Amino acid sequence: MARGGINKAVVQQARQALIARGEHPSIDAVRIELGNTGSKTTIHRYLKELEALQPAAPLAMAGLNEQLARLVDQLAAQLHEQAEAHVRQAEAVFVEQREQLHAQLQLAQQALAAAHQQQQIQAAALQAESEKLASTLSTLQAEQLRSASLNQSLGELQLRLTDKDEQVRSLEDKHRHARDALEHYRAASREQREQEQRRHEAQVQQLQVEQRQLQQGLIVRQEELTRLHRDNERLLGETRQLTAQHTLMNEQLEQRDAQVQGLRSILAQAQGSSDEMRRQLEAQAQQLEQKRELCSEQKQQLDYLQAELGSRSAALSECRAALTAKEHANRLGEGG
Repeated sequence: MARGGINKAVVQQARQALIARGEHPSIDAVRIELGNTGSKTTIHRYLKELEALQPAAPLAMAGLNEQLARLVDQLAAQLHEQAEAHVRQAEAVFVEQREQLHAQLQLAQQALAAAHQQQQIQAAALQAESEKLASTLSTLQAEQLRSASLNQSLGELQLRLTDKDEQVRSLEDKHRHARDALEHYRAASREQREQEQRRHEAQVQQLQVEQRQLQQGLIVRQEELTRLHRDNERLLGETRQLTAQHTLMNEQLEQRDAQVQGLRSILAQAQGSSDEMRRQLEAQAQQLEQKRELCSEQKQQLDYLQAELGSRSAALSECRAALTAKEHANRLGEGG
């Protein structure tokens, strides 16, 4: 079936118009006369049917020329159709390859963008871990300073406790000497009273006065002994309080040591996490570099295909130019 409204009558009118102008009604001439519409195969079939209806030429030379012209037109039509088929096939292959490469390039660009995003996320995470590590180090330094201060305070308390112990020992020695002196004094007093009883009654009053003096001295010594006992009890209370403070300071120091150990453990874990993230970043950087190399190779392939397309387009243009020149030469030969 003819395309674009081309039928046998229209082809016949175009053929008659060309003959009336003295031109050979070839396939291309009829198609040009029809406004470059219609299939050459259809035009060739209609021309063949119209020529079959015409009476044979009286001269054999005219029939031979007509057959040669038809043969040339057929060959030209076949060459043109084959060239167009090759061009369409090459264009389809090129379009398909270009779409595939474009799709691969888009996938590579998406993968590259994802890798960049992942790298930014991991860089942010690494920065956060670094800040956390710096904060942990600062806390550790503060705790170390505080621990040193506590150790210094503990040393001062230990010195004070040593001084208090020395004072207690000194007071105990004084108390012991006073008790020994009192015992000695009591023994001497008893011996003296026994001797005085055997003496003259005249000395009784003197002994009684001396006894009262000794009793007053004894009262003074007893008051001193009581005061020493009170001081001893007070010093013992202070010693117990200092011992409790020393125990509390030791417990606090142990707690600080445990906190320092925990902070050191956290610091070691943070350093391990930081090293692991650095290794992951290096691996992803290598993958990113490989993807970049793959993109570069795909771009080189695309450039090669574009160059190949240009070469094929140039060859196609040359083929079309040769075909056009050949058709023009055929028309000139038919017109001659």
